[in-house]
Amino acid sequence: MNHDSYSDDYLRGILTGVKTIAMVGASEKPSRPSHGVMRFLQAKGYRVIPVNPRSSSPEILGEKVYPDLAAFPGKIDMVDIFRRSEETGPVVDQAIAKGALVVWMQLGVRNDEAASKAEAAGLKVVMNRCPAIEYPRLIG
Repeated sequence: MNHDSYSDDYLRGILTGVKTIAMVGASEKPSRPSHGVMRFLQAKGYRVIPVNPRSSSPEILGEKVYPDLAAFPGKIDMVDIFRRSEETGPVVDQAIAKGALVVWMQLGVRNDEAASKAEAAGLKVVMNRCPAIEYPRLIG
């Protein structure tokens, strides 16, 4: 897949096909981009699970915070990554192990090696995009 350009149908298919999103790097601080994206996605009907081993809060926006993907007992459709590009490899490994369907790396986040690994495991991958930007553009 060409990760420099995604078709609208590809992105729309992901956004309409997922229900539960694990947000790795979710923050309890309202000033952080991950907090705003989490709030936006919740308002659009997604269940967003915050994942952050360094969180000082037991909950973010009404959802229990988990230290990693494996600690969440339910099914995860998409993993939204708010981490540095070089930190995405282990998150992708966890997403594969958890049975996620999609790995979405936020704006400024790109790791082609991790993307290839995810795709080889059958996951869809989006890099350097934000679902809170793509959703209104594609779905309304």
